[in-house]
Amino acid sequence: MARACREPKYYFMNNKIFVALTLYLTALFASNTLGIKLMPFLFGTHLSTAIFVFPVVFLMTDVIGEVYGKATAKLFVKMGFYSTLIYLAFNLIANVMPASKDFFMGDAYNQIFGLSFRFALASVAAFVVGEYQDVFSFFFLKAKLGGKLFWLRSNLSNVWGQLIDSVIWSTIAFAGVYPAKTILMIIIPWWLFKVAMGIVYTPLSYLGIYLLKDKKEPAK
Repeated sequence: MARACREPKYYFMNNKIFVALTLYLTALFASNTLGIKLMPFLFGTHLSTAIFVFPVVFLMTDVIGEVYGKATAKLFVKMGFYSTLIYLAFNLIANVMPASKDFFMGDAYNQIFGLSFRFALASVAAFVVGEYQDVFSFFFLKAKLGGKLFWLRSNLSNVWGQLIDSVIWSTIAFAGVYPAKTILMIIIPWWLFKVAMGIVYTPLSYLGIYLLKDKKEPAK
């Protein structure tokens, strides 16, 4: 008699979750590689170009957590953490390898991807604290509010998680690159604008919940 198949631990990993995970990781890596560029903002402040994509990272864990539960939200954070570590390893190898004499962009390559390595390192540190704090606060509020008011829970947890992430990420990414005043002028608008973008993206979060809830397994 054939041996009964054991049910996998993450049996709820359906195709929709893989699409969501792909979007989540793409947003994360886009932030790490494209975010080096600063653009002017109000009152002499600065914003990283990653501002348009990074809120997706935090909102995605809220959407996934709302539909599939805390375990799956934590799984997304772990996948982002492990993926960034692997990227750091590949980035380090590429940077230490000698360049061919015919490669005329060596200085530009080392400058850009050297900073990209710092961005990824900063992202790992911010991930350990910021993302888990976001997940924790989201489910803390969910328990307090009886599972209601997703928009409020998502944005309140986003305010806290984004503050921690902005401080850790900006400090590690830009220390020694920009003056302390410039870094502070990056952190404040960066945090506030990410929170604002999270509010703007809230309707998309509801769309994500609607799309994911079809034929879903009960949340854990």
